[in-house]
Amino acid sequence: MLTILGFAMIATFLVLIMMKKMSPIAALVLIPALFCVAVGQGAKLGGYVIEGVGTLAPTAAMLMFAIVYFGVMIDVGLFDPIVRGILRFCKADPMRIVIGTALLAAVVSLDGDGSTTFMITVSAMYPLYKRLKMSLVVMTGVAATANGVMNTLPWGGPTARAATALKVDAADIFVPMIPALAVGLLAVVLLACVLGRRERKRLGMLTLDEALVAEPETVLVGAGGGAGGGGDRLAKAPKSGSGTTTGDAGDTEDGDGDEEFKGLDPHRSTLRPKLYWFNAGLTVALLAAMILELMPIPVLFLLGAALALTVNFPHMPDQRARIAAHADNVLNVSGMVFAAAVFTGVLTGTGMVEHMADWLVGAIPDAMGPHMAIVTGVLSLPLTYFMSNDGFYFGVLPVLAEAGAAHGVAPLEVARASIVGQPLHMSSPLVPAVYVLVGMAKVEFGDHTRFTVKWAVLTSLVVLGAGILFGII
Repeated sequence: MLTILGFAMIATFLVLIMMKKMSPIAALVLIPALFCVAVGQGAKLGGYVIEGVGTLAPTAAMLMFAIVYFGVMIDVGLFDPIVRGILRFCKADPMRIVIGTALLAAVVSLDGDGSTTFMITVSAMYPLYKRLKMSLVVMTGVAATANGVMNTLPWGGPTARAATALKVDAADIFVPMIPALAVGLLAVVLLACVLGRRERKRLGMLTLDEALVAEPETVLVGAGGGAGGGGDRLAKAPKSGSGTTTGDAGDTEDGDGDEEFKGLDPHRSTLRPKLYWFNAGLTVALLAAMILELMPIPVLFLLGAALALTVNFPHMPDQRARIAAHADNVLNVSGMVFAAAVFTGVLTGTGMVEHMADWLVGAIPDAMGPHMAIVTGVLSLPLTYFMSNDGFYFGVLPVLAEAGAAHGVAPLEVARASIVGQPLHMSSPLVPAVYVLVGMAKVEFGDHTRFTVKWAVLTSLVVLGAGILFGII
């Protein structure tokens, strides 16, 4: 019964948000609460929620201070040269813009943190997509899928979890998988080409000068949209039509057609050119400390945000203005994370996750035992989408590895196969970073899901197929 109710709860959640019948925050809270009562454990709901909040609180803290930190870095102009370089490469060609999105997301993903990747990528690319009326779900879909491939880095999380759960070395999992993951990254670039050509066909191809032609006060040189609402750093452009964007048939409407387009003003008062190298050094040091795990990531971003604010804006009114400029993003994202804590708390506390995993493992025919690595790779797609990485790698993977060992399949093969589902996992409603992505891009989560899932599944299967072809899995 718990198995059926678990799948029913997830299906109900996905259907309601994809049909836009409920907001993600409301669905994340109310649906699990109703199902908790349905399984007869309503009295324990409070405990489940508190446990879920406790689990996700460090993630929420990290996101809060990361948004402030990178928001300040955008304000002071740290990423302006990167954005100008991307614009020169893109030349207002939709295909180049989508490819640039994939490459930028992949490069920034080297820090191992999805939220950081999405904040930088969206901040850099959003104004260009908006100005050219390109589909914003193309941006979020490509960024999420590219980040999913790169999320398999040993310091990204899944590989380390798999190594810990099966007591093997993370390098032994990751290094042999590099060729398959490289093929997966190439598949994302090819996907970007296909989607970019579709956008080019729909919109046509402009020169950069034509894309930037507008009233004199209009400037398009950097990040905007979701990075925060700091009035003195944004240059406004006239309203441009309906503001709707399309990807696949009816994919998305960006929801703010009456808003004015915003881009970064190269003359904004928040620029700190004399502190550029300090800010660049601070950011590099922060990312290096994250990779080396010198401190917990929430602590690093807390210290980084405090230092960035103090050095760049030594006067208290200026500091308050910067915090206020990014308050909307902080509230939206942290609120979504805590709402997700209700969902994960109920899913785990009631035992639904455990029963769902046991049912799926039990449904595997004995004849598939010798192919348990491939089975694990296939199962990693739905399982890492419908449950957290912790739940999959620490709860399900050991069972799959044990079943494989009984048929002579090495735990390392099972571990390698277990990471192929990460391109799909990064668009899971249980991943806090995806709410940073859709929130900053002003895309409905349901639109993002409907557009991205098919491409993410395809990318995951490409990685799995390459692993099999190369004899890695």
